[in-house]
Amino acid sequence: QVPLVESGGGLVQPGGSLRLSCAASGSFYSIDIMGWYRQAPGNQREFVTSITSGGTTNYADSMEGRFTISRDNAKNTVYLQMNSLKPEDTAVYYCNAVARSNIWSTPRPYWGQGTQVTVSS
Repeated sequence: QVPLVESGGGLVQPGGSLRLSCAASGSFYSIDIMGWYRQAPGNQREFVTSITSGGTTNYADSMEGRFTISRDNAKNTVYLQMNSLKPEDTAVYYCNAVARSNIWSTPRPYWGQGTQVTVSS
């Protein structure tokens, strides 16, 4: 198991910024990919961004340029810096990690419990 603990959500005005953090714990061999998804009320969970252990990033088109993902491999922590937030960014943001329990295992996904981000004046 790879417990993921998110923090940093909250209420922010349009145009404002927030920084989310997600720390992985537990016993694992490696975390290949860490990333963020979000789910707004009535919508399906959607991809936001991801980063590999080597630092390669990927963004959903609507977030690129406003959101920045980074990762501290030594701390098994991923960050999401969100700038120029819009009301449509309101959602529960979920941390995701694709990890291996040992060198021979198939990578599998793990999820955090989610953190609420609300953009409203």
